[in-house]
Amino acid sequence: MLETMDGSMFDQVVVGGGASLANLIIHAVLVGAIVATVRRLRMEGGSAPSFLRYTLVIVATGTLLVAGHFSEVVLWAYTYHWVGATPPGTDLIYFAFGNYTTLGYGDTVPVPEWHLLGPLTALNGVMLIGWSTALIFEILRRSGPQTQS
Repeated sequence: MLETMDGSMFDQVVVGGGASLANLIIHAVLVGAIVATVRRLRMEGGSAPSFLRYTLVIVATGTLLVAGHFSEVVLWAYTYHWVGATPPGTDLIYFAFGNYTTLGYGDTVPVPEWHLLGPLTALNGVMLIGWSTALIFEILRRSGPQTQS
């Protein structure tokens, strides 16, 4: 636990904002890499049938996004550990996933001094999951068979 913080509202916003910012950076790098790869694949064409290329792009995008979200959840888990935001013995990955995805079973709750980290995690997760959904939709739209309007 970080001894210099007492869980004041300021501390919670600084810690939660820092974790959110770190996750935004992770996600921005990941999305940038995915977009660059998809553009390269589309421009190169290749000898593979377009259906196969399209399938590979979608599977690779989904896989990378899941891995990215998992790393963001792990960052939240480390953040909880760093400040001592959960009761002893808490499965931090499970707790972070519940907050990040807004599942929120409620079987584990943060200690009162750090109760704002749960909603801050949820806000961060909703935003990044929404960003991922928008990316997938745009890749499907641009990579799929061209239709005439």
